[in-house]
Amino acid sequence: MHLETFNQLEAHEAHIVLKACVHIPRWISDLSDQRPYAALEQLYQTADQHALTWQWAEIAAALALHPRIGEKKAAVQLSEKEQQFSQHEQAQVSTDEELQQALYQGNLAYEHKFGHIFLIRAAGRTGQEILSALQHRLKNTFEKEQVEVKKQLTEIAMLRLKQEIQ
Repeated sequence: MHLETFNQLEAHEAHIVLKACVHIPRWISDLSDQRPYAALEQLYQTADQHALTWQWAEIAAALALHPRIGEKKAAVQLSEKEQQFSQHEQAQVSTDEELQQALYQGNLAYEHKFGHIFLIRAAGRTGQEILSALQHRLKNTFEKEQVEVKKQLTEIAMLRLKQEIQ
């Protein structure tokens, strides 16, 4: 969608567009409320700046709505747009059975250690690169991992926003 179209949407319609990027209500409301944007770069910079203010409780709630890496479905029903984003982002994750099993086992170990799903910007990464990152991040402290998760969620949200509004 073009920026001009996004600027003219009703608030609830803009919320739907932004919710497909990330399920953080405050971010969605703030970006919607600050319309109209004069240029795409202004929208993207505003979105990135608001992401810096995300609190862990908001991030944890958003994580609950993401599918595991290597899984095609999230624990909850996603919108059609969110499903398209997820499928596109995970397109390079191999369907190789050995890799899938390693990702599954890694996901379980990660969830056991940190209490939430492993989140990574999968777009542009191979399954092996994701598995390597997962194994490396299992060595993180809880605090260090929270910083990394926030970074990854921001990258995902910004990637989706840039795909959705051009």
